[in-house]
Amino acid sequence: MRRFVRELRAVVGPDGVLDEPGALVAFAADSKVRGMAPVAVALPTTTVQVQDIVRLCGRERTPIIPRGAGTGTVGGAVPECPALVLDLSRMNRILRIDENELLADAQPGVVTGEFQAAVEKVGLFYPPDPASAATSTLGGNAATGAGGLRAVKYGVTADWIASLEVVVADGQTIRTGTRTRKGVVGYDLTRLFIGSEGTLGVITELTLRLIPKPKAKATLLALFDELSQAGAATVAVLRSNITPAAMELMDQTALAAVQDHIGDLLPPNVCVLLIEVDGDADEVAKQANGIRELLQGVNAREVRVANNAQETQRLWSARRAISPALYEMRAQKFSEDVTVPISRIVDLIVGATKIAQQHKLVHASYGHAGDGNMHVNFLYDADNPDETRRADTAREELFRLTLSLGGTISGEHGVGVAKRPFIAWEQGPALLDLQRRLKRAFDPLNIFNPGKIFP
Repeated sequence: MRRFVRELRAVVGPDGVLDEPGALVAFAADSKVRGMAPVAVALPTTTVQVQDIVRLCGRERTPIIPRGAGTGTVGGAVPECPALVLDLSRMNRILRIDENELLADAQPGVVTGEFQAAVEKVGLFYPPDPASAATSTLGGNAATGAGGLRAVKYGVTADWIASLEVVVADGQTIRTGTRTRKGVVGYDLTRLFIGSEGTLGVITELTLRLIPKPKAKATLLALFDELSQAGAATVAVLRSNITPAAMELMDQTALAAVQDHIGDLLPPNVCVLLIEVDGDADEVAKQANGIRELLQGVNAREVRVANNAQETQRLWSARRAISPALYEMRAQKFSEDVTVPISRIVDLIVGATKIAQQHKLVHASYGHAGDGNMHVNFLYDADNPDETRRADTAREELFRLTLSLGGTISGEHGVGVAKRPFIAWEQGPALLDLQRRLKRAFDPLNIFNPGKIFP
């Protein structure tokens, strides 16, 4: 191992390798899942360095785990065996913003929110907006197939990636996709790498699509007495001729968790839809009025339009803060990004509530109601074995419910370790076998994030 670390340092420099036990502990977990500490961490700055590291790991048969900011929730970048973690955070340069072609080239370690701010300075817009945008990276978003708050109108990360540079198992670099708006030559390997969780190769550069920045936006807040009413209102909006940029649902428990953020903006014991529309100023005003009238006709207790930018920011910051804030209620939680067809979202909400009540668990539901992607949380105390068991059972029942409604057990977080035992509930043997064979074709030595996704 000492020789291996020396060779790593020869590739990335003396400050580009971590091997002290105290430094390695931080890489044993993501935001939810804990595994084991890696044997070392390499921090490359160039694609050439990544190539050399991949070749070295191939020669030594050392597993290599690509990692972004570590904000994942399913253990996709967490070691389960002695492995090298490839921390891409120092590959953090925006290489080019092409204002004419509406494209940008960036390294994988660029923080998503910083990239958004950079393109907005030149009047452009990168719509994917995961709740972790302030810390998550573009490469991590691609590797997990991240979604986000604005997916209802603009789609997910995969819809905005034109091309990828990827280092594959033999150390070669390939370029997938095209810089053109159309391109159907060969297989769509770009989509294959997106969401592959580092199991097929290492993403070292992304070409991202942009659009002109919307000139105006408005935020609406609809208050409801019951969560199912908010779910029904979601369906009503989506059946109208108005497509919001974002539509987030938050239940009473979620709102209570972020009371410090929203203060006196909301009365107690309500659930809400937080809706954003964007576009030209006249269009935004028309859409906001249309949504307000629609919601007033479907049992909304009250519909408000945010009065100013400060109030808008408070509302959206509260939404982004829900997940960490729930830990103040219980030390642990299962937070599942289950997704169902829009027509079944009320069934999901009602069913999840019944599951929580049956197992006597504190429960919170919030998330991207506009595309059927809800974050259902079962809170529990890990020091209480009975409560932990009930939470485990509730989680499995939630997955069964989701699949019975025609949904998927992960809309944006991926599979990693946490959902690996359940992938066969959703995908049949033939499909799983084909994916395993694809993994072997791309990674014959099984060094890229081995064991992840597939049981």
